[in-house]
Amino acid sequence: MGNMLIFGMGYTAQVVAQRLRAQGWTVRGTGRAGDIAFDDRAAVLDALGKATHVLSSVPPHRDGARDGGDPVLQAYGTDIAEGWLAWIGYLSSTGVYGDAGGAWVDETAPIGTGRRSARAQADLDWQALSYRTHVFRLPGIYGPGRSALDRVREGKAHRIDIEGQVFSRVHVEDIASGVIAALNGPAGVYNLADDLPCSQNAVIEEAARLLGVDPPPMQSLQQANLSPMALGFYAENRRVANGKAKRLLAWKPDYPTYREGLRALSASTRPSIARAEPDSASTDHW
Repeated sequence: MGNMLIFGMGYTAQVVAQRLRAQGWTVRGTGRAGDIAFDDRAAVLDALGKATHVLSSVPPHRDGARDGGDPVLQAYGTDIAEGWLAWIGYLSSTGVYGDAGGAWVDETAPIGTGRRSARAQADLDWQALSYRTHVFRLPGIYGPGRSALDRVREGKAHRIDIEGQVFSRVHVEDIASGVIAALNGPAGVYNLADDLPCSQNAVIEEAARLLGVDPPPMQSLQQANLSPMALGFYAENRRVANGKAKRLLAWKPDYPTYREGLRALSASTRPSIARAEPDSASTDHW
């Protein structure tokens, strides 16, 4: 079995780690849910020297903060590139595509035109780091403790009256299965998204139906009083294509639409994964 070092044991990375450990892998990681302090260079380099695989879920510094660079590449990029690693992975975001006016985007679409310019640069920097790099572009992530069901229960869900607005999303377990499928797949960039981009309103309405409550009232963006981050999210409109991952990785999402995903979460008694550190799409307000 392999030895995986994960930078940033956040919501998504913990699920990847759980699956790998169940298969007999050794998995170590940085962050509050990990066993290594990111700034403990000696410990990180020791773990890196033993690792066969590396995955980063650490987002770049936000635009305008510090130099906007990727903290993992800044601290350990040279060590990763020069190490004897069989595989390198990076969890990016479909936010790098910017606004597509509701059109489909695949991995050949230009990046860096939207609100996530720091993310787009980090995406490119990881690609340039090594011929072994696999970049996974993720839309809005949902799963246990982090879904429309939780927001409806908590009274934090919104339905926004914007005609033609669609988003893509992906269940956290499907991200993990995609990353694991890529361990034996060709390097490159992959979108990991479900099969049904749709409005956020449809997801909230399905969550309310499963919970047996009325959906929140329809509002305008102004009435909803959203945060600047959420407003930026609604300023972009795209459908994310997942065909490349299906073709080259033989990946198939277990939750091809939000309906299967929410239904499974509604029926599940599995405890929520700790929200340790932010991961690649954690700022996407789906």
